[in-house]
Amino acid sequence: MEHYQLLKIVHSAPGVLLLLGVLAHVFMLWKAAKGGDALVLQRKLKRTRLISLPVFGLLALSLPVSGWWMVNLAGFPLGQTWLLASSVLFGVLVLVGLLLNGRLAAWQALAERAAPVGLLRMCALYAGLIVLLLLVIMGLMGAKPA
Repeated sequence: MEHYQLLKIVHSAPGVLLLLGVLAHVFMLWKAAKGGDALVLQRKLKRTRLISLPVFGLLALSLPVSGWWMVNLAGFPLGQTWLLASSVLFGVLVLVGLLLNGRLAAWQALAERAAPVGLLRMCALYAGLIVLLLLVIMGLMGAKPA
């Protein structure tokens, strides 16, 4: 049972880090965009796309693996409704993350000039959707049977 508790912590940590990281990057990019310095914004967008998004992707991809291991140790059948719903939401999360990467690439290409308001709104919408999906998935994991 001690392995299960350790695995529970190992599974929860990437989820929390992913949520906090997305929130931190949203704030950081919003602050840089409001600052008006195109060089700072360009540098932050580049770091976000080249370093942070791949790290976030690895954190996100570790969740199904550690989750499957944890469910297997607990003896839950894989057909549980909460597990199936979270798997579908995770697929949507990955898709929205890829869409956000594309919008950030477009924003980075336009960083020397003022980005169109529609582009900024789409980035904010995707980031907000990622946060919402993470919170819903965490809620499903918390509502599972003990």
